[in-house]
Amino acid sequence: MTGKRAKNRCGWCGTDPLYVVYHDAEWGVPLHDERRIFEMLVLEGAQAGLSWLTVLRKREAYRAAFDGFDPELVAAYDGRKVRALLRNTGIIRNRQKVEAAIANARAFLAVQREFGSFDAYVWRFVGGRPKRNAWKTLSELPAVTPEAEALSRDLRSRGFRFVGPTICYAHMQATGMVNDHLVDCFRYRAVGRIRASSR
Repeated sequence: MTGKRAKNRCGWCGTDPLYVVYHDAEWGVPLHDERRIFEMLVLEGAQAGLSWLTVLRKREAYRAAFDGFDPELVAAYDGRKVRALLRNTGIIRNRQKVEAAIANARAFLAVQREFGSFDAYVWRFVGGRPKRNAWKTLSELPAVTPEAEALSRDLRSRGFRFVGPTICYAHMQATGMVNDHLVDCFRYRAVGRIRASSR
């Protein structure tokens, strides 16, 4: 200790600097940027069966490989591009996940056309504002909620892949649709003060 009081954080982020920065700056912050929402959808799907830290370490490589997560560009990927992605050692080289990212880009654009934005569509599942929980321990955090199940069903009906209820809830946590920081975490109140409508 150097005289500074240590910050209380959610225990899941551990001590890895990349994970700590993600926890402190991103996780749980209400997100309304279309491209970043799409990025999180792709990355959450890529995580399936892996740790989130593994995905975070590959994030910059994903951004380069997937054209900055521009859904219009990703939606236009063809077989040649898929083969190139499967040779890219910087990303998770799983054909199903790569093809899902492309299918999801196309479905994402369809949602934008129907609702005006994906943001307008997805935030309906929490009534347009973050759900603020008050968990005291990590063991209290649910893996799935009724809202996540509803989002998962609707996404799948629209052609999205790798969007099971657990993935959807992780996405909702990451993008601030729910505030799942523990109540003694220094980010709990800070995130709670961020206006959901600041788009």
